[in-house]
Amino acid sequence: MIHLLMKENQPVIAAMGLLIAFACTCYFMSVCSGLLPRDAGREFAHDGKLSAGKPRGAGIIFILVFAIATFIFAPVNLEIVIYLILIAAEMLTGYLDDAAKHPWGELKKGLLDLAIAVILAVTYLNFNTSTIEIATLGIRIDLPPLVFGLLTVILVWGAINVTNCSDGVDGLSGTLAIVTLSTFYVIDNIKGNQDEFTFLILMFSICILGYLWYNATPSRLLMGDAGSRAMGIFISIAALKSGSPVLYIPAAVVFILDGGLGLLKVALIRFCHIHILKNVRTPLHDHVRKTMGWSNTQTVCRFAIIQIVVSVSVICMLLL
Repeated sequence: MIHLLMKENQPVIAAMGLLIAFACTCYFMSVCSGLLPRDAGREFAHDGKLSAGKPRGAGIIFILVFAIATFIFAPVNLEIVIYLILIAAEMLTGYLDDAAKHPWGELKKGLLDLAIAVILAVTYLNFNTSTIEIATLGIRIDLPPLVFGLLTVILVWGAINVTNCSDGVDGLSGTLAIVTLSTFYVIDNIKGNQDEFTFLILMFSICILGYLWYNATPSRLLMGDAGSRAMGIFISIAALKSGSPVLYIPAAVVFILDGGLGLLKVALIRFCHIHILKNVRTPLHDHVRKTMGWSNTQTVCRFAIIQIVVSVSVICMLLL
């Protein structure tokens, strides 16, 4: 009887959950900011010293609110529970780096990301098929599980790191994450993929909005790696659960260009001794601010506009 009543009232419970999650995120951002580590300012980032002294690592707050609200207000199964653990693991590794006196090395963080990506790939394959759909073309491809797993690891690792690299302007990565997640939410509804994870997209976006209340220019606190890395893995899961992970490319194209070009540039220099984009600062949000004179607000708005235009174009193709 209780189960039936909860099922009948699920829309009301879901709506209440979103409102409560937003309120709790805002509240705990306000009262717990003094407990967070302080940013030391990034030496090589444009205007990086302006962030010095601000609370950093606020991702631990909105990720914990998201996880708790999910358990209370959303239907969860074993697959979702494992995803929540992996998201929390990414958040925790990011927070420990944020709080460390000496930042963790790239190799250490990269290997941790790789381990989490492998666990996620195994989890996904255990609960889902290895079929991918090129949704805009209506093509379905059955991949061997090993190939699908390898591609999933690349997707997850890449999503974590390009999102992390894009976190450098007040409100930028949070705003882009909401646009990208909203894209996958609409795609899921167009394809009829409404399952337990679809509601989690809304819950996660609501918690990011609570964080953005304090991170909008000029910011009062920063999400740090605790937030950006957790956002990256969540976006990769949203792409996988859509059944069309290839759509990650257009749905997160600004993340890929902003953060990914820097990763590519550094990798080519270190491993191939090839220097590309010599006259372009990376991440791109530093280039447009220092070289092109964009303000922080212009950078956030224009990058978000680009992503919205691309996302709307993809959604239009799916609808037509």
